[in-house]
Amino acid sequence: MTTTKNPLFELQKYGQSVWMDNLSRDTIESGELETLIQERAVRGITSNPAIFEKAIAGNQIYDADITEGVKAGKSVLEIYESLVFDDIRNACDVLKPVYEASHGVDGYVSIEVPPTIARDTESTIAEARRYFQTIDRPNVMIKIPGTPEGLPAVEQAISEGINVNVTLLFSIDAYVNSFWAYIKGLETRAAKGEDISNISSVASFFLSRIDSNIDGQLDAQLAETDDPQKQERLESLKGKVAIANAKLAYQEYNKIVASDRWKALAAKGAKVQRLLWASTSTKNPTYSDVMYVDELVGANTVNTLPPNTIEACADHCHVSNRIETHIDDAQKVIDSLPEVGIDLDAVMDELLEEGIDKFVKPFESLMSSLEEKVKQLALV
Repeated sequence: MTTTKNPLFELQKYGQSVWMDNLSRDTIESGELETLIQERAVRGITSNPAIFEKAIAGNQIYDADITEGVKAGKSVLEIYESLVFDDIRNACDVLKPVYEASHGVDGYVSIEVPPTIARDTESTIAEARRYFQTIDRPNVMIKIPGTPEGLPAVEQAISEGINVNVTLLFSIDAYVNSFWAYIKGLETRAAKGEDISNISSVASFFLSRIDSNIDGQLDAQLAETDDPQKQERLESLKGKVAIANAKLAYQEYNKIVASDRWKALAAKGAKVQRLLWASTSTKNPTYSDVMYVDELVGANTVNTLPPNTIEACADHCHVSNRIETHIDDAQKVIDSLPEVGIDLDAVMDELLEEGIDKFVKPFESLMSSLEEKVKQLALV
């Protein structure tokens, strides 16, 4: 497929970048990442503990380095970090030309601070600082959860010149707060007379998990009613909430970039914090497998896609600037949720807690797997 006909390249014309939600040493060393940059318009990478668990556990490509770590007397956590940091550095190096050509807009590789400290502000600040300094690449981006405890860490990290991916954002309020944390961090840095033009941030706004949760509630109600009108009303909301929520979040983005505080920073060279659409693989097989791409194309956005969605989009995305279309309809979808007994704020709180847990469990599982492998290799 030529790039001129590939929808993934078309997205760039509308101001949207494709990042890949996947990373492994195999992808880097085989040249696959370089191919994805050239042929699939991949302009960045996001990773998380679940991705690294899948990449490292049971993969012999890491054994030599694990053995070296054992011989050096490293702890399991130190071995984990040495493996992951090497992968992040190497991916950053592969993406460096993208980073340079885009003047620091794209070309980033995201790595998350340990999910076990998501509720600890000071530990998050310390780990973000340590990760950024140890990895030592200008195009590494540190993922910090957008929890109430995480946002002060975002502000501090930005003020220190650390690129930040604010992750696990579900509610519009949490997103707005993440942008203001970015702004405050930049203002602090600018007040000290330091350069703010070389710092970047994205706000990872999650999608499919919202629909999965709410669709489950709608299905439960559908199973309990014989009223055709109510059935029709409930069916009409299925698969609609995440995209509606994202469109309304983008409206808040527009308001913030129009504010005097943002304009003052932009005049000093600040890069806008882009909305990044995350959790973009469609969970319901009856929905389009590219619905979270097609419906959310817009300027100054990123869409981070798992490999299967990248291939699906290359094959059949229909690219058009839709992020600012049907805003009234989006508002009606959100407004109608209380009428059918769904508390969106409660859903968002639940998803945030689930999201933290979904990263804690694979992180702990990977530590356990590494511990077993360390024991095995130590006996060889």
